[in-house]
Amino acid sequence: MFFARLRKDIAAAKRNDPAARSKFEIWLTYSGVHALSWHRWANRLYRMHLKLLARMTSQWAKFLTGIEIHPAAKIAAGVFIDHGAGVVIGETAEVEEGVVIYQGVTLGGTGKEKGKRHPTVKKNATISCGAKVLGGFTVGEGARIGAGAVVLKEVPAFATVVGVPGRVVRINGERTQDLVPEKEDPMLKELCALRERVYELEDEIERLKKQENL
Repeated sequence: MFFARLRKDIAAAKRNDPAARSKFEIWLTYSGVHALSWHRWANRLYRMHLKLLARMTSQWAKFLTGIEIHPAAKIAAGVFIDHGAGVVIGETAEVEEGVVIYQGVTLGGTGKEKGKRHPTVKKNATISCGAKVLGGFTVGEGARIGAGAVVLKEVPAFATVVGVPGRVVRINGERTQDLVPEKEDPMLKELCALRERVYELEDEIERLKKQENL
C-alpha cells in the first residue's frame, strides 16, 4: 500500500513538473514527495492513537522538507506539492487525487472553532503560490486558486479564484459577474479625495510663490 501510494505521488510529480527528468530523480530530490511519504507514516501512527509520536514525526518532516502537514489530515495518493517551502496543511483538511499545491500555500482555519475547520480540496484542483484557503468549505473539482489569493468561502467546480478576498472570475473558462467589486470602499474613496485635495493645495502654493517673485 505504501509503495503504491508513493508510485502515484512520483507519477503526479512527473506529470505536473516539466523540469522532472526521471522518476528516480523525483524520488531522491523532491521535498513534496518526501513530505507526503512522511505524512503517510505520521497519519498511520495518529490512527493507531500514537498521537505524540505522530506529531513528532510530522515535525521532523517539517524540519527536513519545510512542509508542515498535521498527521490527521487526509491526503490521497497522487497529490503533487511543487517546491513546497512554507506549505501548511491543517488537521481537518482533505486533499483528493490530482491536486497540485505550490509553495507558500496554507490550507488552514479561521479561528479556534471545533470540528471541520479546514478546507476540502477536490480532485485536480490547483492552488497557486502563496494562496491561503481558510475555513471548512469545499474547493470544487478542477478549480484554480490564483497566486496570493485569500479564499474564505466555497469555490465551485472548475472555477478560477483571484484576489483578496478571493472572488470567482471564471467558471469553465467563462467570465463571471464577480469581476465587478461587490461594493465601493468608502475608506479608499476618502483617501483618494484627500490626495486630490493635497495636489490642489500644492498647485495653489506654487501659484502664490510665483506671484511673490513677480
